[in-house]
Amino acid sequence: MQFRARAAPRGSNAMFRNLRRALCAAAAALLLPLAAGVQSAQAAPAATAAAADAGAGYWHTSGRQILDAAGQPVRIAGINWFGFETGNYVVHGLWSRDYKSMIDQMKSLGYNTIRIPYSDDIFKSSTVPTGIDFSSGKNAGLQGLGSLGVLDKIVSYAGQDGLKVILDRHRPDSGGQSALWYTAAVPESTWIANLKALAARYAGQSTVVGIDLHNEPHDPACWGCGDTATDWRLAAQRAGNAVLSVNPNLLIFVEGVQTFNGVSGWWGGNLMGVAQYPVQLSVANRVVYSAHDYATSVAQQSWFSDPTFPANMPGIWDKYWGYLFKQNIAPVWVGEFGTTLQATVDQRWLAALVSYLRPTSTNGADSFHWTFWSWNPNSGDTGGILKDDWQTVDTVKDAYLASVKAPGFPGTGTGGGGGGGGGGGSATCSAAYTVTSDWGGGFNAEVKVTNTGAAAIGSWKVTWSWSGGQQVTTMWNASYTQSGTTVTAANASHNGAIAAGASTTFGFGGAPGGGTAPTVSCTAS
Repeated sequence: MQFRARAAPRGSNAMFRNLRRALCAAAAALLLPLAAGVQSAQAAPAATAAAADAGAGYWHTSGRQILDAAGQPVRIAGINWFGFETGNYVVHGLWSRDYKSMIDQMKSLGYNTIRIPYSDDIFKSSTVPTGIDFSSGKNAGLQGLGSLGVLDKIVSYAGQDGLKVILDRHRPDSGGQSALWYTAAVPESTWIANLKALAARYAGQSTVVGIDLHNEPHDPACWGCGDTATDWRLAAQRAGNAVLSVNPNLLIFVEGVQTFNGVSGWWGGNLMGVAQYPVQLSVANRVVYSAHDYATSVAQQSWFSDPTFPANMPGIWDKYWGYLFKQNIAPVWVGEFGTTLQATVDQRWLAALVSYLRPTSTNGADSFHWTFWSWNPNSGDTGGILKDDWQTVDTVKDAYLASVKAPGFPGTGTGGGGGGGGGGGSATCSAAYTVTSDWGGGFNAEVKVTNTGAAAIGSWKVTWSWSGGQQVTTMWNASYTQSGTTVTAANASHNGAIAAGASTTFGFGGAPGGGTAPTVSCTAS
C-alpha cells in the first residue's frame, strides 16, 4: 500500500479506493473487537511465542511452504515499517525513538519479520535522510549516514535480534505510487539495476531473505497478456532473474495485479492469473506470491455489503489468492492488511481474515504468511500497532494477531545476566535479562522466560534489583511493579502459559542508561 500519511493521504483509485481520510492525533477511540476475535487471539498458546531454532540461513520454497536452510518450515509473521519510500528517506519514528528500541519492541511483541518499503530515490547520491533525533545519544550509530547506510544498520540489528527482513520496492520515487513498475523518470533499467544493487549489497547476509519486486501493480498492469510494456508477470520474471543472477539464494516476492479477465480487486491483490500463467524463474523454489487486502477504512468493496458477510470472505480470498496455498501451488504472503478498526465491519473483517490465515497453534508453519500494515501510527487510513506517541502499543489491534504470530528466528545477539528459580513441584522457570540498546539517557532490555520444568506452567513472575537508580518507563508483554530498585514483572494474559521447554519474552524501556544487567529470579505456577 502507498504510504498514507495523515498530512498527505493518497488519492482514490476510481473504482476501488475512497479518498484517504487523514487521522488526527485526537482520532476517535478504537471500538472493542468482537468477542470471537478476542477469544481466538487470547487462545493462542505459548508455542506461538516460544523460541525456535527454525529459520536459520537463506530460505526456499517447497509447494506451499517456505523452508529454512535445513529444510525446516518457517512462518513469516511480521510488520511493515515504512518511511524509506517517503521524502524522509528513512523509516519513520526515529524523530521520537532509537531505532534499536523499535526493533526490540517488535521482537518482544512476537513479530518475526520486518517488511521495509523503499523508493529508488534512496540510491541517489543526493538523497539525505531526515527526521532522525540524535539527542541524548539516540540513534548515535546513524549519524552521518545516507539512506542505504541507515538501512544497513537496521538490517544488521534486526538480524542480531533474530528478525528477518523483506525489502519492498514500494515506489519509483518518493512522489507517489505507480501503476506499472516503471515511469518516464525511472525506467525499467533503473528498477532492475537497483534491485540487483540491493541483492549484491546484502549477499551473504541471510537476514534479508527476499525482495518484494514492486508494490501494488494496478491497471493498466496485466497478468499474462503478453504485452511487455504492461504484463507484470513477464516483468517480474525479468527482474526476478536479474536479482537471482546476483544472489540465487533470495526469495522473490511477486504481488498480484488489480484486474484479470475482467475481474478486479485490491491493487496488487489479484493473483487469479497465476493458475494459467505462473512466474517461472531461472532458479527453482524461489517464488512467493503476495496479496494485499484491506477493510473499509481504506475503501469500500462489494463484498463488505454482501448479506452473508463475513461468511462470504473465505470464498473471496480463495478466488483471488488463497487457492494457490490450498492447491499446494506456492506459498502465499499477505504482505499488507490493516484497518483503523473504527467500524464494526472492519472488526469482523479482521477477525475473519486472521482465522483464514490459519492459527499457528494448530497448523504451525503450514499456514499463510503475513506482515501487518503497519508498525507506524501515521498511516492515515489504517493507523498502526503503535499509538501516536510512537511508544504505546495498541493492544486491541495487536491482540487480533496473537493467534497467527509465530516463533522468532535465531539471532546473533548476546545476552546479559540470567538466573533461575522455582515454584512448587515441577513448576520452575528461568529468566535471562539482556540490555538490547543503551544511549546513556535511557535503555531498552528484553527478558526471556523459559519453562525449565517437566510440565506446562500457567503463570510466571520475574524479579530483579538494580544497583543504580534505574526506573522502568514502559513495559510490553508483561505488567510490573517497582519499589525502590526492585522490579517485579508478571506475565500478560496471553503469554502466561508456557509449555515445558518453551520460552516467551517481554521487554521494557528504562532510564537512565549505563547500568549492567542485574541478576534475575523467576517463579512459576
